Amino acid sequence: MLFSDYFKYKDKKPIISFEIFPPKTDRGMDNLKKELAELVTLGPDFITVTYGAMGSTRDKTLEIASLIKNHFGVESACHLTCVGATKTELDTLLQEIYDAGVRNIVALRGDPPEGEENFIQSDDGYSYGNELVEHIRKFEVSTAIKNYFGIAVAGYPEKHLEAPEIGIDLVNLKRKVDAGADVIITQLFFNNDFYFDFVKRVRDIGITVPIVPGIMPILSSKQIQRITSMCGTTIPEVLREKLDAAIDDDDKARDIGIGQCIQQSKELLAWGVPGIHFYVLNKSGHMIRIMEALSEDLENLKARGMIANTL
Repeated sequence: MLFSDYFKYKDKKPIISFEIFPPKTDRGMDNLKKELAELVTLGPDFITVTYGAMGSTRDKTLEIASLIKNHFGVESACHLTCVGATKTELDTLLQEIYDAGVRNIVALRGDPPEGEENFIQSDDGYSYGNELVEHIRKFEVSTAIKNYFGIAVAGYPEKHLEAPEIGIDLVNLKRKVDAGADVIITQLFFNNDFYFDFVKRVRDIGITVPIVPGIMPILSSKQIQRITSMCGTTIPEVLREKLDAAIDDDDKARDIGIGQCIQQSKELLAWGVPGIHFYVLNKSGHMIRIMEALSEDLENLKARGMIANTL
């Protein structure tokens, strides 16, 4: 099933999806397979698999996405970036993704190399996410099979770090959608007002595709401080104070994070979001607790036969 199929009808239940990343070691891969066995029991509609820095886990990304789709029977999506790839290499990767039975792609520009402030374009490659989306759509046409990839792109409720201001960031987002993206998945955020304001701004410039909020449950105070410093996400003051008090206690921080995630997700579901994309950090224990807490909300929405409003 393609991304567009999931969000085609507004009377369907909210689409719940997870994101994982490829481990760096064989032991980590074994652990991930065990966690995946638990995660799939929670009934996600699809699971996305990220790239490593500079495309370093490219083969593992496809291996894991194929495992999710063909072994666990859950729809999956590969991340694909402009980093370190020529146009010819992108064609090869797209064919490999298709041959593996994976039909969805999260298309991203990718981050600058470690130690660099600016993104570096590969020789005969691309510099922007909209160029990558356009390349995927041209690849479909060139192979005479149109629309066999669903494409998601990233949106930034608090603005991309490299964008000088929100207006320019939104113009760049519209370029990606106009190039052929089916859905927007947002960067993580902890204050839902950022998401609601982002949706309004996006709709005001004529973008109509679904905008799925991306939520990251906190598992460690130190970890989330590192992650938010890299992506520019704001931690609300009240939440920050709680996390500071749990700086050396991961169990306490995880409980705080789970509570925050449940509260945030309940509000989003009540407002009628088309779905929620959870950045699960390759763990299942906290997601079991979160999904159990949201089960009644999700069942009520499904029973009422309605989920989405103007979001």
